Amino acid sequence: MANIIDELTDSFSRLPGIGKKSAARIVNHLLKADSAYMRAFSAQLLELQEKIRPCSVCGAWTEADPCPICANPLRDKSVICVVEQPQDVQTIEAAGGYTGLFHVLGGVIAPLDGMGPDKLNIAGLLQRVNAGGVKEVILATNPTFEGDSTALYLQRLLSSHTETKVTRLATGIPVGGDLEYADKLTLARSFRGRTAF
Repeated sequence: MANIIDELTDSFSRLPGIGKKSAARIVNHLLKADSAYMRAFSAQLLELQEKIRPCSVCGAWTEADPCPICANPLRDKSVICVVEQPQDVQTIEAAGGYTGLFHVLGGVIAPLDGMGPDKLNIAGLLQRVNAGGVKEVILATNPTFEGDSTALYLQRLLSSHTETKVTRLATGIPVGGDLEYADKLTLARSFRGRTAF
């Protein structure tokens, strides 16, 4: 019969990137934590789904609607970066340098998983682009088969509906990477995406 330690370890191990050993370490750490921390931590977990929701404009996670990015008058409203998931917005924002807006698809086209274009937030993207003022749509889906297929689908769809420029994030060898360790697909992408010096 499982006790609360086993149950909590199992719950933590279901989180992405956390295996059984890491989950057991987290549970043991929490057992040693002071009660004030535990109360605050549990309250934050309870509030997470109550307070955070998708932005009605872009689909990123937010507490205020519209999100701070969409509501920021200093953002470049002529550029929309299309990403797969809300956490991708946080990743790009953390990197810095991008000052445009975002649009979250909510996944990628993956017929084997039952994900067709109709299950993605593509209609919202078209609505935003057709409203006018958008000069460029940057497709920032992951460089996977599904991500590339989704980007190609969006590129064709946007090209037939609008004069908006459609671009794709560059892929290839990372800064500081060695050619010796690059796989064939990465090298092929690097050659296709090469730029003038």
